[in-house]
Amino acid sequence: MPFLFDDCVLDLDRRQLVRASQVVATAPQVFDLLVYLVQRRERVVSRDELVDAIWSGRVVSESTLASHINAVRKAIGDSGQQQRLIQTVARKGFRFIGEVKSPDDAGTSGIDSAQAVQVPAPALPAKPSIAVLPFVNLSGDPAQDYLADGVVEDIIAALSQNRWLFVVARNSSFTYKGRTVDVKQVGRELGVRYVLEGSWRTAQNRVRITGQLIDAATGAHHWASRFEGVLDDIFELQDQITESVAGAIAPQLERAEIERARHKPTESLDAYDYYLRGVAELHQGTRATIDQALHCLHKATEIDPDFASAYAVAAWCYCWRKANGWMGDVAQELAEGVRLARRAVDLDKGDAVALARSGHALGYLGGDLHGGIALLDKALVLNPNLATARFLGGFLRLWDGQTEAAIEHLEHAMRLSPLDPELYRMQAGMAVAHLFAGRHDAATAWAEKAFRDLPSFLLAIAVLAASHALAGRIAEAQRAMADVRRLDPGLRLSKVGDWLPIHRTENLATFVDGLRKAGLPE
Repeated sequence: MPFLFDDCVLDLDRRQLVRASQVVATAPQVFDLLVYLVQRRERVVSRDELVDAIWSGRVVSESTLASHINAVRKAIGDSGQQQRLIQTVARKGFRFIGEVKSPDDAGTSGIDSAQAVQVPAPALPAKPSIAVLPFVNLSGDPAQDYLADGVVEDIIAALSQNRWLFVVARNSSFTYKGRTVDVKQVGRELGVRYVLEGSWRTAQNRVRITGQLIDAATGAHHWASRFEGVLDDIFELQDQITESVAGAIAPQLERAEIERARHKPTESLDAYDYYLRGVAELHQGTRATIDQALHCLHKATEIDPDFASAYAVAAWCYCWRKANGWMGDVAQELAEGVRLARRAVDLDKGDAVALARSGHALGYLGGDLHGGIALLDKALVLNPNLATARFLGGFLRLWDGQTEAAIEHLEHAMRLSPLDPELYRMQAGMAVAHLFAGRHDAATAWAEKAFRDLPSFLLAIAVLAASHALAGRIAEAQRAMADVRRLDPGLRLSKVGDWLPIHRTENLATFVDGLRKAGLPE
């Protein structure tokens, strides 16, 4: 139910503030702060209570709280000087003092009730937004509606585990069940940028589900795929389909958002746009793009000092610099990467992306493999379909000597996101794992795949050289070693342990032996 005060309508269901018939853009914490004050308008709310409620008890400076209160006042047409709606009570806190009405009694205040609650179409949230529509049951059997609906509900729940994604609730999406809809209209009515729609068909004991991701503004298709299974165990089938769809959708949404951010003029970029540009540069994996990624991510944290994921991805950029021998002042850069990772974890322990990137950085840069694995495992509890957490967890397990467990994590990541922009990193991890396991041909095959996708990837080329050498293909090993020496002229056998935190002695010995036979100097 909306709250009506002054010339404002505060709609909790749509998470929208309208003032003077215009939608007012508000940051999530600013909106939550306003709602909290309005709902507790009968009393003074202390600063500590606000911090506990809005920031979950995290350490928040007085200036941060003051800036958010000022943002709330600005959004509703108030100010610190006037204090018409929000009053500062010295040494106590804040109180909302505006007269608040419900739609039922709006008519008695001179406000036309119908006009008061006639809220414009929802504005797009600041972050990516999606609605998952009920799948069309094409089986001819209405009794199977509940099966198709169950899959959609699971997909909504799985996508909701991505903190960076706004997902419309099931009850809103299902109002379109059984209706012929225009995707653009759905986008306007629900206030989302993307719509996922699909169909359900069965033949004997098999089921086929098709899905397509559509841009609600333009009608353009970003992704389409189909999934098949057997109805023997419907819950297992639903889990498989949910994992496949959720794992595939997240990277596609990220790509679409990156393209959107790339086309925005620089002067209108916000923290999230800079973050997206940084992620896009990170995926390119070159020395120049990593430098650019760090620049964008630092801009994101300047605009939003509480942006946990931006700190975490910046920390991970230092992992990539170390992995490719690009660090200048090694000690300083290692320390900076660890600092950024810890900052991300401190800011938001519920952000799976932040925990995944930070956990790997703390393991690889800080040497705390077990602590890093614990953070990555927590990320997977928060979001089991996050391919990044799977493959980074695989790498830390590789360095910790858990080779077969690492392979399971890497394979799972590639199943979740077969078109992932970081696929070459997963392939390189598989190459290392098979090298450690003594499967030289498999190691070579995976390393070649990673090398084809990114010829400047030092780890992939080094594994290619070592696996060729250990398999007796010396000429091929020497050609690969020439690329290794070109990419990192300072790499030596004695430095492999510093380059990669390989804790299992025999694994390190295997890698060093292969590199020695390929021609890497002592």
